[in-house]
Amino acid sequence: MGHMIPSLEDVSRITGLRVYGRAVSGYTYPCYHDLAERLLDLPVERRSSLVPRVALQESLGLYEVGKNVGESEDEYLARLARVSRRELASEPEPQADLDLRRFLVLFLGRLLFATRGDVVHCRFLPLLEDLGEVGEYAWGAAFLEHQFDGLSASERQTSTSGFYPFLQVWAYLHLLALGRGDLTRPGFVPIARRWDSRRDTRHLVDQLERLQEAIDSYPYLDMVWQPYLGEGDEGQPWLAQARP
Repeated sequence: MGHMIPSLEDVSRITGLRVYGRAVSGYTYPCYHDLAERLLDLPVERRSSLVPRVALQESLGLYEVGKNVGESEDEYLARLARVSRRELASEPEPQADLDLRRFLVLFLGRLLFATRGDVVHCRFLPLLEDLGEVGEYAWGAAFLEHQFDGLSASERQTSTSGFYPFLQVWAYLHLLALGRGDLTRPGFVPIARRWDSRRDTRHLVDQLERLQEAIDSYPYLDMVWQPYLGEGDEGQPWLAQARP
């Protein structure tokens, strides 16, 4: 019958992350205290490698930023991006570099490579010291490895692990009978930008139980093995190498 797992092409098309380039690897420090204080200018406990999430958000002015009344999700995100760009453009270069590293640590540690708890690990800081090289790393390949590691460590019956929006859109494309979100922006790339998820008012445990049952009994013939046949490659330079 074969098997289906997320691939590098899925990561590239859904998230837009680079999947080929410099390896996301390096020496793991026993403690990131000195490095964090130098590159982030934030207080970190001695012998610690963790930065409080709230401290990171406050340093970027994001802790108390919320949606305005009547503001859509797209409008809210566009406003945040606009404000952030304006602030970075007006700052002197050393402060702009500092804020960019803070944002990247928050983005990598709380979204793409999230771990449990309310703190952010500094393990990627050595790769962020030279900001000119950050875009050369294959973050998408590291992200896929992290997804597999999280899924294998999760409790199969009561929880899921990993970056949930990626898994959600992957299911939209491959497992149509499970249901989809709202396709509000067709044609956008990366593909994750096209969908808005639908709110489910059921208890999370009930949602997971129903989802597990649906996956266990999913008809083999209803699976979509090649969801990208009608997709182009524009704006996604990694696709030729990412295809299996």
